[in-house]
Amino acid sequence: MSIRNFLRNKHLVAYGLALAFLVIAVLTAVSVGTVSVPVLDIIKIIGAQIFRLPAADDIDPMYVNIISEIRLPRVLLAGLVGASLAIAGAAFQGLLQNPLADPYILGVSSGASVGAVATLFFNVSIPFLGLYTLPVLSIAAALLTILLVLFFARRVDRSMRVETIILTGIIFSSFLGAFISLIIALTDDQLQQIMGWLLGSVSSRGWRYIGIMVPFFILGVCLLLMNTRELNAMSFGEERAQHLGVDVGKRKLMILVAGSIVTGAAVAVSGAIGFVGLVIPHLTRRLWGPDHVHLLPLSVIIGAGFLILTDLISRTIISPTILPIGVITALIGAPVFAIILMNQRQK
Repeated sequence: MSIRNFLRNKHLVAYGLALAFLVIAVLTAVSVGTVSVPVLDIIKIIGAQIFRLPAADDIDPMYVNIISEIRLPRVLLAGLVGASLAIAGAAFQGLLQNPLADPYILGVSSGASVGAVATLFFNVSIPFLGLYTLPVLSIAAALLTILLVLFFARRVDRSMRVETIILTGIIFSSFLGAFISLIIALTDDQLQQIMGWLLGSVSSRGWRYIGIMVPFFILGVCLLLMNTRELNAMSFGEERAQHLGVDVGKRKLMILVAGSIVTGAAVAVSGAIGFVGLVIPHLTRRLWGPDHVHLLPLSVIIGAGFLILTDLISRTIISPTILPIGVITALIGAPVFAIILMNQRQK
């Protein structure tokens, strides 16, 4: 394919730019820190790890240790969390036909937070789950929350209007936030751990947390990507989708479950990070169109790069103090949310 034909294909350009953004974000985040690591050395070290080769003799062993044990797992975990929240937000927005819908606003993140905080507070450990106890309970709480939101929204409004679902989600978020505050008030020794987790962070997580999250990430993302064409149909309304042959009830449940899985897993390993699922899908849709066949994969890539750079800002802006990622995403996301809301009202 010639360069001219490549540039004419909007989606090929989109994927090329998104992947370039992600690669630059990864290399920058791994390179920058208290000790700066040359990009060429980073490429050699990562390449050696991927292909199970010994690192080059001319590379400082300190660089190898910093990248392998500290920065690379942190960057990869931030990427997984950002990708999860972004694709969940894109799916929820398409399903509910509203750019204001995201896991944070619908109460899914709050539900997952309650599950995770309760697990930490009561020191719950299910023997046959082991390390997966935290993400499984977090995902279960997220699923229960979205089902309750839909149940109460239907009781309030039989037509299940989008505004009703969003308002119900906000009510549940407030209620669950109060429940989390109650747990914090009762906490003594675990207060610092829970507070640090609630503000959102991927610091000092390591490869173990990546291993915990990856299975749920793959499952949730695959389920969502299987429903991209159905999301396109449902974006024109459920009645229209039914005329096109879509089993709306089944597909809606699958999308909500898949979105809750990736959100619950992300919250379990990184804490509550808001607005990623709102900002990234909205930006991606504005740039490259509303087709979910491409919107969801592009949101994964751009969301990963966005949270990687956000984490880089959080640990360097007032170094050596590390800010919670949730603070940075809120500072970026809240104004964007206000702009989207004003645009919706003007329309």
